[in-house]
Amino acid sequence: MKSISRRALTLYLLIIFFMVGCGLLFFNLVTNADAWSMNRANRHLYSNGVLATAGDIKDANGNILVSTKDGKRVYSDSKNLRMATLHTVGDNAGYIASGIQTSFKDELTGYTLLDGVYNLKRYGKGNDITLTLNSAVCETAYKALGNKKGTVAVMNYKTGELVCIVSTPTYDINNKPTDIETDTSGKYEGVYLNRFFSGLYTPGSTFKVITAACAIENIPDIYKRTFECKGKIQIGEGYVICSGTHGKVNFEKALNNSCNCAFAEIAAELGAEKLTATAERLGFNAESAAVSGKIRTAKSRIDLSKSAALDIGWAGIGQYTTLINPCHMLTVISSIPNGGTAKAPYVVNKITTPEGKTSYTATQAVIGEYFTPDTAGKLDTLLRSNVKNQYGDNFFPKMEMCGKTGTAEVSDDPDKRPNALFVGYSQLSEMPFAIIVVVEDTTMSITSAVPIASQVMKTVKAEYAK
Repeated sequence: MKSISRRALTLYLLIIFFMVGCGLLFFNLVTNADAWSMNRANRHLYSNGVLATAGDIKDANGNILVSTKDGKRVYSDSKNLRMATLHTVGDNAGYIASGIQTSFKDELTGYTLLDGVYNLKRYGKGNDITLTLNSAVCETAYKALGNKKGTVAVMNYKTGELVCIVSTPTYDINNKPTDIETDTSGKYEGVYLNRFFSGLYTPGSTFKVITAACAIENIPDIYKRTFECKGKIQIGEGYVICSGTHGKVNFEKALNNSCNCAFAEIAAELGAEKLTATAERLGFNAESAAVSGKIRTAKSRIDLSKSAALDIGWAGIGQYTTLINPCHMLTVISSIPNGGTAKAPYVVNKITTPEGKTSYTATQAVIGEYFTPDTAGKLDTLLRSNVKNQYGDNFFPKMEMCGKTGTAEVSDDPDKRPNALFVGYSQLSEMPFAIIVVVEDTTMSITSAVPIASQVMKTVKAEYAK
C-alpha cells in the first residue's frame, strides 16, 4: 500500500509540475509573442535589420507619408515633407522611439496574438494608419524653423487632433547623413528625440498665464491692483530683474508688458502652496495619458517645496526650476478657449485593414476641467489683449489671435542665448486651433517665435478656414 501511495504522490506531483509548466509556457507566449514575432530576424517584416513590410501611413488628406513597395519602405516624394514629418512617422530602424513606425509597429504589420503576422503574409502588407497631420501645415512649420532647433505643433482645441508636429534638428530619411553618430558640433543634438513629446523646457514668461490664473482665483481684488515697475523689485533677500521699466501698470498691462516685477510680486503674495496647487491641477508633476494610447510624453515639473520668497518670485515668471513639456503646455493653452475643458491630444485618426475595413477610429477624450469657465473667460480676454496691444494683429491678420510669449534664460553662460516660446490660439469658430512654438538658442521671442507662429497659423487658416 505504501508503494502505491508513493507512486500516486509522484504522479500527482508530475501532474502539478506539468500544469505549472503549461501555465508558464502560456504566460510567456502571451507576454512575449509580440517580441518573438517582431524579432529583426523575421524576414517577413525586416530586411537587413530594418522594417521593410508594413502598411501605409497617410496624412489627414490621404497623402502617403510612407508605404511598402517591392519589399522596401518608400517615403513621400517631397523632401521637405519627409524632413517635416520624420519624428512623427519615425524611421524604420527604430531610432525614433516615439515615431509611428515604432510605437504602432503591431498595428502597421497587422500583428495579433492569435494570428501573428498571418495577414501580412496573406495580403503582402499590414494595416494602414491615417494620421491627423496636415502636410501643408507641417511643411510650413519646418521651413519656418529653418536651421534652428526646437518644435512647432498645432492642435484643434475642440477635438484634440494634432494637425502639425515638427521637431528639429531633423534629416532626410532617404539620405541619412553619415556623420550623425560621429558629429561633435552639436548640430544633430537630440536628432532622434521628438521635442514635442519628449522635450522639457524652462517656460519663461509663458508660465505667467498660469500665475495669472492662480491670481484670478486667489486674489479677489487683482483687477483693482496697481503695480510699479522700476526695472527690478526686491523679493525676500534678493531682486527680480525686469526686461524693461514699465512704471505703474494694472493687471492687464502687466501681462501685456510681461512685467517681471509685477508677476514676481503676485507670485510672492500667492505663495508656494497656491501656485503649486494651480500648476498641479493643470497636470504638472503628473504622468499624462499616452497620446493615441501609445506615445508617452515627458512630465512637466514644478517643485517649490524648499523655495524661499525670491525663488517663488522667479517661479512666478517661469525662471526657476519649473520645466514644461510642449505637448502638455499646448494642452493647457488649448483648454482656455474651451471654457477650461482640456481635450486629450491625438495623432492617429484611424486604422484600416488590408480588406478595407476600419478597425480603429479615434474618439475625442476629455482630460479634465483645467479652469472654471469664469477663469478661462478672463484668461481669454487677457491673452487677446496681449496680441492686440503688444504683439500686433498684423502678425495674425483676421484670426482673432490670443497668446503669450516667453523668453527663457537657460544658462548663466553669457554666450548661451535664451530659448524663445509662443503659445496661443485663434478665437474664430471656423479656426479652432492652438499653437506652441519653441525655438532654442535664439533672440527675443517677439523676433523669433512669434514670426514662426505667424507663418504657420496663416497656413492653418488657408487650409481650414476657407
